[in-house]
Amino acid sequence: MEPPWLDDDLRSISFNSTTTTTATDINRSTSSESEATWTSSTPTKPHALSGDPCWDAIRRSGSLSLTDIRFIQRLGAGDIGSVYLANLKSSSAAVFAAKVMDKKEIASRNKDARATTEREILEVLDHPFLPTLYAWLESPKWSCLLTEFCPGGDLHVLRQRQPCKRFPESTVRFYVSEVVVALEYLHMLGIVYRDLKPENVLVRSEGHIMLTDFDLSLKRDLSMSTPTQLFPNHNHLNPPPPTYHRPLDPPKFTSSSCILPNCIVPSVLCFHPMRKRKKPANYGGPEFVVEPVDVRSMSFVGTHEYLAPEIISGEGHGSAVDWWTLGIFMYELFYGVTPFKGMHNELTLANIVARALEFPKEPAIPAMARDLISQLLIKDPDRRLGSMMGATAIKHHPFFHGVNWALLRCTSPPFVPPPFCHHEAADNGCHGTPVEYY
Repeated sequence: MEPPWLDDDLRSISFNSTTTTTATDINRSTSSESEATWTSSTPTKPHALSGDPCWDAIRRSGSLSLTDIRFIQRLGAGDIGSVYLANLKSSSAAVFAAKVMDKKEIASRNKDARATTEREILEVLDHPFLPTLYAWLESPKWSCLLTEFCPGGDLHVLRQRQPCKRFPESTVRFYVSEVVVALEYLHMLGIVYRDLKPENVLVRSEGHIMLTDFDLSLKRDLSMSTPTQLFPNHNHLNPPPPTYHRPLDPPKFTSSSCILPNCIVPSVLCFHPMRKRKKPANYGGPEFVVEPVDVRSMSFVGTHEYLAPEIISGEGHGSAVDWWTLGIFMYELFYGVTPFKGMHNELTLANIVARALEFPKEPAIPAMARDLISQLLIKDPDRRLGSMMGATAIKHHPFFHGVNWALLRCTSPPFVPPPFCHHEAADNGCHGTPVEYY
């Protein structure tokens, strides 16, 4: 029997109306639609899904419609829809995260002519730290994506359950390492993620991570990006000695491109992001770098506390914004707060572009961690770690000493969620294994 709350929230979805999810941008809204015909599509990489019980259930079901899906509970909601725990009525054992999106809301928010839809992003992904797209359903107004469900919830909720609401160094290194590899893969596909934060990093059943929510991602034609480059190699066994950076002097005022209507720091910001890059130091033999580090966008997108200075300046940004957000992400995992948060959003933006990075006295974190965060949070994107050599430079930082990048999937996770009882969740929820997205 369907749970009583389905009447108010999900019954309309099963019979041709819906709401959607995004968990990031700045405005929120919901909407509904009248009855429409749904069409379904399945991934073009069935070989990669061989033996996956969710894929097997999809394949056995043949052509799907929204009425073939049973919505169990809502996992999260945002400005263009909602994400639900769901399964197929023909196979209750296979559970999915069903994301139902309003196409009109997607189009109105997608002001970047070169950006793309989340479905188009997901259908090209094939990586252990990124979502598996099993199927999508389309109507003239709505899209429903069926992707992998992660029973461990997100890192924001998991961090809040830790002692003092912070992760220890070994845990931070584990999660940041996997995020670096995921971002490297996205950049190689010409995708700038633009929305890294703990809420968008989910924990799979085996404890490894999965990035989610690609609503704000930018996908570029690889032919427009930098081809494979050859750089000097940073020796794995004998890395160069670390450099400790004093806080950078604020960039001098050069234009009036600041987007803040009442900028409280008029003497800073508005640096030009296209200054000539420094050549990487020579530490050994050649290193191949295939990330398209020169993709550009003028969009103002993201979460306020995670926005990079070049996004705020409005003068264009590229894949270096993902390395800035990695620095904010790492800082938050260590300290439980973000470094530039102000009393309100405008002050937060002003802090990002003007205030020097500071580290709290407590808790004390390793010097290598502070150095990595400092190099990721350099305000000038051309001087930021990763801007020239992408993830290659970041992987060689001493903070990651001992990380076997080729065997991350074989590393024991710091947290493995208990088995999720999706049968019980359909009635009363599975107590003891709460799942919270966003």
